[in-house]
Amino acid sequence: MIRQSFCFLPRTGLEKEKKVWRQDIHDWNTFLETKNIKGFSTKTKQTADEILKTARQKLFEEDAAWFAQKLKSSEHWRLYNTFKDETVYLDIETDGYYGSITVVGLYDGQQTKTFVRGINLDRKLLADELAKYKMIVTFNGASFDLPVIRRYFNIVHSVPHVDLRFVCQKAGLTGGLKQIEQTLGIKRADEVYGMNGIDAVALWQLFKQTKEREHLERIIKYNEEDIINLPIIAHKIIPQLWQQIRNKTG
Repeated sequence: MIRQSFCFLPRTGLEKEKKVWRQDIHDWNTFLETKNIKGFSTKTKQTADEILKTARQKLFEEDAAWFAQKLKSSEHWRLYNTFKDETVYLDIETDGYYGSITVVGLYDGQQTKTFVRGINLDRKLLADELAKYKMIVTFNGASFDLPVIRRYFNIVHSVPHVDLRFVCQKAGLTGGLKQIEQTLGIKRADEVYGMNGIDAVALWQLFKQTKEREHLERIIKYNEEDIINLPIIAHKIIPQLWQQIRNKTG
């Protein structure tokens, strides 16, 4: 996807990108080999060529942060295929909406890691773990998870961030995470089926009051279901969105 993308070039929005595709220019190499491209003056074409040459090098170097800066955040999903093997899926729980963080769950596609307040939720540990990855994927993380992490731990990400809430909206899937999971036929574990974020807050209060481990374990299980379902959604929806965009070229 990223090698076929031109929307990060100067004065090149989504419509102009489609005009490039309509000229049978479908990747960076073809763009560079084509002398005259409609919509690009000689000077603009020279500038675009230099950016694409740099992009090829940065892609070879797997420099995700460079692409995070060049692409609008709403287009970071185009990088998913490139960096999906070095992606972390993230979700947090709090003691109230935009309250203090109680649980941070991370999933690398194979294993989950959970950070719990009062046990192992430490700024350095969390920052060191996040630094291992070249991409972050969330659901509604642009509005909630990442701003809350930034507020309470001053951890600012420089790598691409894919918020699947907005990717799904672009693909025609609306609603919250659980609703989208149901639409896609994704099932949750019985012990947390029907739970929501408010329930997680209530369980945290119960855990604090009673110290009974079962309440915390249920929160963790709920959080794990959130993160392990994110790659399933990404694998289904991102290619679908790309096809929709490419099919609208003509």
